[in-house]
Amino acid sequence: MGHQKNICGVFAAALTPLRPDFSPALDDLPHFLDFLAFRGCHGALILGTTGEGPSFSPPERNALLQSALAVRQVHPDFRLLAGTGTPSLEETIELTRAAFNLGFDGAVVLPPYYFRKATDEGLFAWFSQVIQKAVPSESPLFGYHIPSMTGVGLSLDLLARLKDAFPTQFAGIKDSSADPGFARQLGHRFGRDLLVFSGTDSLFSHALQNSASGCITALANLRSPDDRLVWDAHQKGIVDIVAQARLDAARAVMNRYPPNPPLYKALLARLHGFPRWAVRPPLISLAADIEEKALSEATSEVETFAA
Repeated sequence: MGHQKNICGVFAAALTPLRPDFSPALDDLPHFLDFLAFRGCHGALILGTTGEGPSFSPPERNALLQSALAVRQVHPDFRLLAGTGTPSLEETIELTRAAFNLGFDGAVVLPPYYFRKATDEGLFAWFSQVIQKAVPSESPLFGYHIPSMTGVGLSLDLLARLKDAFPTQFAGIKDSSADPGFARQLGHRFGRDLLVFSGTDSLFSHALQNSASGCITALANLRSPDDRLVWDAHQKGIVDIVAQARLDAARAVMNRYPPNPPLYKALLARLHGFPRWAVRPPLISLAADIEEKALSEATSEVETFAA
């Protein structure tokens, strides 16, 4: 598996800093990643769902990926994954190739989410083209399983076929299905032969007990210290019930205020002094009363998000 064995642990599905005019605040991104590194993250996914990835053009995505690399000047071992999946095959190939050319550690690729009736045969052909044309030998590509957003799931049989066909390039999956049954099935079917990253903090301990390699979550933007406690405990063969309970409570709060990016950006500004970053339309910033209500619920149910 080459250097893929080093891709594990706690990853934030990083927010994307935006100016009031909705343009990327490129200088803010390395500072934010530095914050995540100091709070226990092993790495970050840039331009995933929480990072509003599909809302950016290819030139904007490339600029953000280049900006993210600056975090390695302070944290040379900080792992960087790039969200590169789009409905366009050629655009996905170009973005994935660019990410690896920049030195990213891996790519996390959504399935083509416009044609929701695509078959496993069609998805295999699509991912095969991306891997063959954009992924260097021994470099890892991860499928992104988030059917609630894409309407296109990645079946166990499809994952097995991709792993068999591309054993050194198709590394695993970001599982954001929020389905404990699917997490069990992944562990039972693949064990540690497939790198599985849970996208749901409330299922983190459960996923680890089913052979997951870590997490890539939105909540890690705020609660990475608890994610790290769960991870470190697992390395010792135990479960940190208290830290997991805080993650469960925090996730419950965030689930009441979808979509997540506006709330996460508001809480980061309120609790950690970051600029009040915008979100790009069609997302809109939270109304003041909703923000206050969410902050109150977060602090009362999870002790404090500033831990």
